[in-house]
Amino acid sequence: MKHFYSLFLAIFFASCTTVHRGFIPVSGHGKLYYDERGKGEPVLLLHGHSLDRRMWDEQWRPLSKQYRTIRIDFRGYGRSSEQREDLQMTHVDDVITLMDSFHIQRAHIIGLSMGAFVAGDMLAMYPDRLITCTMASGGIRNSKGPSEPMDTAESKKRDQEIKALQVKGVAKMKQEWIEQLMASGGSQRERMRKPLTQMIDQWTAWQPLHKEVRLFYGKEAWQRFIQQKNTTPTLLIRGAKELNGKKGEPRELQYLKNGRYIVIPDCGHMLNMERPKEFNQAVLEFLNSFPMH
Repeated sequence: MKHFYSLFLAIFFASCTTVHRGFIPVSGHGKLYYDERGKGEPVLLLHGHSLDRRMWDEQWRPLSKQYRTIRIDFRGYGRSSEQREDLQMTHVDDVITLMDSFHIQRAHIIGLSMGAFVAGDMLAMYPDRLITCTMASGGIRNSKGPSEPMDTAESKKRDQEIKALQVKGVAKMKQEWIEQLMASGGSQRERMRKPLTQMIDQWTAWQPLHKEVRLFYGKEAWQRFIQQKNTTPTLLIRGAKELNGKKGEPRELQYLKNGRYIVIPDCGHMLNMERPKEFNQAVLEFLNSFPMH
């Protein structure tokens, strides 16, 4: 009996640590890459701009011990297919496609920076698909949505920006971006230099070199959001260093019935990479407070 129990435990833990990887087809003959690990309620991890699923390396194992954890590469990043100038799509609709492909009706969504913009879109446009929403270093984006495509003036401005970047050089732009992310951090920021540099070096930089379509619902999402009585349990997290002494709470909080706000001390924009222990503790406490029912 003891041998059987040991074998059962071995099989159970093996099933929890097995990583499933693959691609999900999305609109326009595109594909999204994903990693999946663990059992239980689904958690989706949404990465920041210029990065990919690997920015969640220090959340990957802790979350998958309790949850079915899926981290994705957005279209245009990591191993997913590139974006296109001639195809209107949004990142949040790609996330919904992935959930539908996995037959996931509702999930815990965790996003940071650009990933938080996508989580904010989801909070407003698809609240019924959420168990909880965690937005770190970002929220519902204050930008034009798909109903307001790029006009001539904006197109000309983008042509000038692209030309200026080509003159400067992508390598220099990437180095400046890395230093900008590093500069926002606190006393532990050097621990994230190597992984940030690796991801940004491998990033194709398609986005700053092209005219992106409206990838976020932004202002459209905000208008819908403020008209809702949104009951989704929502956690907003900021790094104290990035706030730079600014007082007040994120604007989303006043429209949320179940909103929480946490500031992590001595920490900047990339708080999950800079302060993983504090970030993981805050997120796990929040997720465990709102199980699916």
